[in-house]
Amino acid sequence: MKQAVIRELSTSELNERLEEEKKQLQKMTFNHSVSPLENPMKIKNYKKTVARLQTEIRARVLKENAETKK
Repeated sequence: MKQAVIRELSTSELNERLEEEKKQLQKMTFNHSVSPLENPMKIKNYKKTVARLQTEIRARVLKENAETKK
């Protein structure tokens, strides 16, 4: 998922998407440990997507906190 697409989502959608991506990553990691995946780079892509989502959520929280202190 591209960063531009992530920025367009609302905060609630980001949280929902984060949970879905985490579940998918966990499932894929487990399946890979049992039997190797055809493309193990998918795991890396899911990790990056989870990190992007978490970064955007954190940035929004910090932005809200900065605005309330003003």
